Amino acid sequence: AYLRETAIADIHTVGTCRMGRDARAVVDPQLRVHGVEGLRVVDASVMPMVPGGNTNVPTMMIAEKAADMILKA
Repeated sequence: AYLRETAIADIHTVGTCRMGRDARAVVDPQLRVHGVEGLRVVDASVMPMVPGGNTNVPTMMIAEKAADMILKA
């Protein structure tokens, strides 16, 4: 109840989809979801921390890189 009344989301959420090769990672460095063939995560959730500015441009860069990786696959 306290959190519902006092918490605010004034920053863009990132980092909810850990990238890596370890057991806690959700996606690999090519943004492929571990254990789910043909699925990638291409959004701000793969960012390890909140950038200093808005998440819009970094998210577009993630999408550009993902497009390159998908086209080369």
